[in-house]
Amino acid sequence: MEEYSESIVLTTENMQKIFGSNDAYIRKLEKDYSVYVIDRNGKLSIKGEEHNVHRAMKVLKELNDFSDGGNMIEEQNVNYAISMEKENELESMKEIDSDVICHTINGKPIKPKTVGQKKYIDAIRKNMVTFGLGPAGTGKTYLAMAMAITAFKNEEVERIILTRPAIEAGEKLGFLPGDLQSKVDPYLRPLYDALYQIMGAESFTKNMEKGLIEVAPLAYMRGRTLDSSFIILDEAQNTTPAQMKMFLTRIGFGSKVVVTGDATQKDLPVGTKSGLDIAGKVLSNIEGISFCKLTNKDVVRHPLVQRIVEAYDKFEANEQRRSRK
Repeated sequence: MEEYSESIVLTTENMQKIFGSNDAYIRKLEKDYSVYVIDRNGKLSIKGEEHNVHRAMKVLKELNDFSDGGNMIEEQNVNYAISMEKENELESMKEIDSDVICHTINGKPIKPKTVGQKKYIDAIRKNMVTFGLGPAGTGKTYLAMAMAITAFKNEEVERIILTRPAIEAGEKLGFLPGDLQSKVDPYLRPLYDALYQIMGAESFTKNMEKGLIEVAPLAYMRGRTLDSSFIILDEAQNTTPAQMKMFLTRIGFGSKVVVTGDATQKDLPVGTKSGLDIAGKVLSNIEGISFCKLTNKDVVRHPLVQRIVEAYDKFEANEQRRSRK
C-alpha cells in the first residue's frame, strides 16, 4: 500500500507547544494513530495510512488553532482532542476556550475546557436550577463558584450561599475540638479554597462579614427562604431525599441554584437513599431545571486522575456484572 502524507506549516511558538516536553505530545499522536510525523523547518508532514493521517491531522489542526488563541497546550488538551476525534465529537477547542467566565485574583482566566463543561456553564446561564453530576476533577464546584461570583459582581444576585451536607466520617462532630465554626470548617474547606482563589481573601472576608457571602452546613438552610441569591449545594450525593426536598423548596425569587454531586462517592449510611438520585427521577422533566452529566472525558485535573476514574469505572462495572450472575 502506498504511503499517504499530509502537511501543515506551523509557527515556531505553536510547534514548541504542540510537540511538548521531549516531543511527548507528538509521540502520543503518532502512537494513537499509527502514523509518524516529520518536521522540516516548520513544515510538519504526517505519514501513514490515509484514514489515520486524516484523523491525526484534524487533531493537529485543532491544537494549532487552540495555540493560536494564546493558550498553553497541556497533556489534558492533547488527550481530550484525541478522545473527542475518536468519537467523532471534535469541536472547536478555541471556541470553547473563548468563553471566559471571570478571572482569579491573580488574573488567570476561568473558562470551560471541554464540551461537557461548556454545556454545563450554558445550562447554569439558562436555567434557574442546574444539577452538575460527574466524577472528581470535572470542575463541577469550581465552575459553579466562578458563575456565582460573576453574578454577584454583576449585581445579578445580592448574596452567594454555599452549602454542603456535613457527613460524619469516623469522628462525631461533637467530639471534635473548638467551637461550632471550627467543627464544620473541614467540611466546607473546598468551598473556602475556591472563594479565596477567585475572589481573594480580603474581598471574601469583607463580604462574609457583611453577610453577602455565607458558607454553612446544609442543616442551616431549614426554615429559610432565599431570595436574590446564587446558591450552590455541593456534595449533594450525601443528602437524604428529605434534605434535598428541604433545600430545593428554599429557593426564592431572583435566585439561581446549582447542585453538584458524584453518585459514585456516597458517604451515607448503608441502606440510606441519596437525595441526588431521587431528585434525578422526580425532577428530570420540569422546565427550568437542567441535569448536566459530566464524564471522565471532562476531568481537567492531572491526567492520572482521569485514568484513576476510568479504572474505578471499569472495576465497578465488572463488580456489577459479577453480582448479577
